[in-house]
Amino acid sequence: MSSIRPIAALLTGLTIAGAAHAAPVTYDLDPSHTYPSFEADHMGGLSTWRGKFNTTSGTIVLDRQARTGTIEATVDIASVDFGHDEMNQHAVAPDILDAKKFPKATFKGRFTKFDGDEPEEATGELTLHGVTRTVKLDIDDFKCIQHPMEKREACGADVSTTFNRGDFGVDFALDMGFKPEVKLLIQVEALRR
Repeated sequence: MSSIRPIAALLTGLTIAGAAHAAPVTYDLDPSHTYPSFEADHMGGLSTWRGKFNTTSGTIVLDRQARTGTIEATVDIASVDFGHDEMNQHAVAPDILDAKKFPKATFKGRFTKFDGDEPEEATGELTLHGVTRTVKLDIDDFKCIQHPMEKREACGADVSTTFNRGDFGVDFALDMGFKPEVKLLIQVEALRR
């Protein structure tokens, strides 16, 4: 009987440790390593314009063992950067993104597909230009490491989706033959809270 007690205590300890390990973990987006970038048509195929947003914040909650989690991200529209000052100013003007009236874009969603314990897809609500639509994000190259400089866990991925900007009321020059599809590419890194 006395030899059973230590084994029972060990099993109880392992069960508690396993339950603690399975708890959701909260990560904060690293704004210096997270940049939503995009590709959009110029003049009906004359060229493809590329830009990014320089200011992003948000939170990811991930339970890898349970294969669940949520994402909340906010983008500052006025931080748009094409590498072209005149285009930056026009992009935030009322006839395109109207950053004064709609200063933020947001995504709120949940992980909907996993490969083992790694998220591969998220679905949620993208709000842009005052319009909310459901979008699916594809998640590639997901990886977590012990960050050598931050001294805590960091996770990162490449995320992508494509949407029709006209569906969000961003219809500048569509009547001139500009294509409405926008490819969104997000390099994301997040630090464990």
